[in-house]
Amino acid sequence: MASLSRALRVAAPCLRRSPAQGPGLRPLASGAGPTTEKSVPYQRTLKEAQDPSAAARGPSRPLPSTASVVVIGGGSLGCQTLYHLAKLGVSGAVLLERERLTSGTTWHTAGLLWQLRPSDVEVELLAHTRRVVSRDLEEETGLHTGWIQNGGLFIASNRQRLDEYKRLMSLGKAYGVESHVLSPAETKALYPLMNVDDLFGTLYVPHDGTMDPAGTCSTLARAATARGAQVIENCPVTGIRVRTDDFGVRRVAAVETEHGSVQTPCVVNCAGVWAGAVGQMAGVKVPLVAMHHAYVVTERIEGIQNMPNVRDHDASVYLRLQGDALSVGGYEANPIFWEEVSDKFAFGLFDLDWDVFAQHTEGAIRRVPVLERTGVKSTVCGPESFTPDHKPLMGEAPELRGFYLGCGFNSAGMMLGGGCGQELAHWIVHGRPEKDMHGYDIRRFHHSLTDHSRWIRERSHESYAKNYSVVFPHDEPLAGRNMRRGPLHEELLVRGCVFQERHGWERPGWFSPQGATPVLPYDYCGAYGNRAHEDYAYGRLLAAEHTFDFPPHHDVIKKECLACRGAAAVFDMSYFGKFYLVGPDARMAADWLFSADVSRPPGTTVYTCMLNHQGGTESDLTVSRLAPGPQASPLAPAFEGDGYYLAVGGAVAQHNWSHITTVLQDREFRCQLIDSSEDLGLISVQGPASRAILQEVLDADLSNEAFPFSTHKLVRAAGQLVRAMRLSFVGELGWELHVPRLSCLPVYRAVMAAGAKHGLVNAGYRAIDSLSIEKGYRHWHADLRPDDSPLEAGLAFTCKLKSTIPFLGREALERQQAEGLRRRLVCFTVDEKVPMFGLEAIWRDGQVVGHVRRADFGFTVGKTLAYGYIRDPSGGPVSLDFVKSGDYALERMGVTYPAQAHLKSPFDPDSRRLKGIY
Repeated sequence: MASLSRALRVAAPCLRRSPAQGPGLRPLASGAGPTTEKSVPYQRTLKEAQDPSAAARGPSRPLPSTASVVVIGGGSLGCQTLYHLAKLGVSGAVLLERERLTSGTTWHTAGLLWQLRPSDVEVELLAHTRRVVSRDLEEETGLHTGWIQNGGLFIASNRQRLDEYKRLMSLGKAYGVESHVLSPAETKALYPLMNVDDLFGTLYVPHDGTMDPAGTCSTLARAATARGAQVIENCPVTGIRVRTDDFGVRRVAAVETEHGSVQTPCVVNCAGVWAGAVGQMAGVKVPLVAMHHAYVVTERIEGIQNMPNVRDHDASVYLRLQGDALSVGGYEANPIFWEEVSDKFAFGLFDLDWDVFAQHTEGAIRRVPVLERTGVKSTVCGPESFTPDHKPLMGEAPELRGFYLGCGFNSAGMMLGGGCGQELAHWIVHGRPEKDMHGYDIRRFHHSLTDHSRWIRERSHESYAKNYSVVFPHDEPLAGRNMRRGPLHEELLVRGCVFQERHGWERPGWFSPQGATPVLPYDYCGAYGNRAHEDYAYGRLLAAEHTFDFPPHHDVIKKECLACRGAAAVFDMSYFGKFYLVGPDARMAADWLFSADVSRPPGTTVYTCMLNHQGGTESDLTVSRLAPGPQASPLAPAFEGDGYYLAVGGAVAQHNWSHITTVLQDREFRCQLIDSSEDLGLISVQGPASRAILQEVLDADLSNEAFPFSTHKLVRAAGQLVRAMRLSFVGELGWELHVPRLSCLPVYRAVMAAGAKHGLVNAGYRAIDSLSIEKGYRHWHADLRPDDSPLEAGLAFTCKLKSTIPFLGREALERQQAEGLRRRLVCFTVDEKVPMFGLEAIWRDGQVVGHVRRADFGFTVGKTLAYGYIRDPSGGPVSLDFVKSGDYALERMGVTYPAQAHLKSPFDPDSRRLKGIY
């Protein structure tokens, strides 16, 4: 049996002479297709009692004519979703599997479960998976799922990696996840076979463990069928039947198979690598790619028994305990794409490409030297699906009502399966998940990206290659850039703009005094015959941002912020979503959709939220009432009845569009939602000098009397017709100019010329982050999420609860008012100058009461500011007195810093500056 070290020696020459290949393409070598089945850890469990003629006989049980829900795919997600649907009382749910449970990808997964991730939502999801596999299923069925709690060990061979692990430890305290930072000596005592000479430390999580895919899925199926669900194997799906209702909305009607059809209003696509093919049957775009993903199983290793699983991120390798052996795998920079996904692939494997895998072998031997003389028992190389942002694809597809996704789990389907299966079931039954799943929601992607093959491939590759990279607060992708650019992109680039990417949009991050730093085409990390970029200015700036300290550009961002506070700054916000809601029922729709009363006279602009049925916040946005008119223009469509202009954050524009569209369909409102995001730019001028600057550019009186706060007008700027709104997102006197795309450049140049003598500067979103948190303005996705109510977030003023007007979520808010708030969003300041970014634990009187959602440095107040939701450990309501009476500290990387709690923003709490009072 070949040893790992011999495999590495054989592979090394091949690595040095790897042939050049086309950009991003690595065609399968001869013999690299599905092979005969190999020895894998779970083969015996999977293969027992399997009849090779089963498929020929047809489905394992007769198909029902109807079903309440049809789940397609019997892997981890399919089984977990069916189980949780059954637990929610859904009767008549059916799972269809084309072969046998776990076939395709689940059967060969490593089955690791790590409880700590750099995401509070994922920590919650992982906790639920762990409860299901370690406790719930055994209590319900009496069967053991194969769960083994042997702990997890994260390896840090540099200071930044250890800092990242300390951040995870602090977050874990908010969720009761036990973890310990160990010294190299303590690590050696825990894991004697490990080489610790190069370590800075490790993070030990004793309750991590390992799942058995076959045992887990079979037990889930047993529990689901006991509650009335059906599991039908050997039943490939061949089509999705769709109907169009009286309002022109496409809806699921039935699932077709080789053995008949099942009428159903709801389908859940849990087909893993094959999810794209299932999506095509329904006209739904599923943005994922298939890649080879591999590990090897070693021969027996003396002394390895009972050791924890290991993740050595810097070596890009994991070591999974496999009885008295190890499974060794990882993520490489040159994964092999599975170009032609076969629908015949079930329990087969690919031949392992040692040229690709050798880097993991080297890292494993360096960490556990005994592997150098340990034989390889078997190789396991199977297909996995990967997505552009390395997050799953979940929720209802925007193209087809009743068609849900539960796929694209980036080889984490086992560990996230329980939590995501529960949320997906809740989504189907109640219309939305219980937790904040917007980061997983398929609606996060703009429709122009979901079928853009180059973007999907580039971003999925980069996400795979960076899976074990340190997650830094200000990191940006290098793949899939320049997909959507605003009208000022080239102008700002010349002026030193360093761009960020948000769902395809390039938006200004900050402005470098070093000049232009363009984002170059993706180089695939130098893989597949591509030449890696050299002397890449944008890459150098981004690499300098890879820190948990204040970034090296801290003082540059400080200048932008202080210029805005002291004079004025201009912000290009063209990437904002810009929608029109018009038509005969537009006012009824607006009353129902928006928590605030937006049906005010034309010329009025209102800041409001949109809620879900549970009272959670789906969005915060501004809504401007329009006067009807017969003539269409870039600044207003022609319409009869009522009309509103909506401006929403660009990173969540698609989410907003989908939410509004769903509500309009469900309520059957007769109105149109028109997307003008690409047709309009948005230039915002903010600061004490903004009035003086814009008075030279606009042909309107900008005095308080003539142009009050929260109003808008059509005016001319540099001869161009624009919509001016007196609004602020940074707490200063200011105006937004909503400008037709072709007029943006002359308007911007006129503003810059007029502002030259007033100290006007360009500023980006890094400055917005600092300025807005200083003023206490909320950011949706951080301070506000779909499981946060506006009452909890301190935004009760956006809710028309004193009126009698019904609105979506009102009943939930009224219940919350009556019962008392179980948590509140609180502002904290820290006197010591220390960087914080979110995920820090919040301590009150010696107890952890929450964690920080969002943090930044406030340059005007000269302090770090942080916002987080706190709870009363006793379980009671969180009153204002409770907030004021505590003694607080924020824990950053294991160190606590005294903090002060504030009920109001510490900067300009009376909002005098918004009124132009300086």
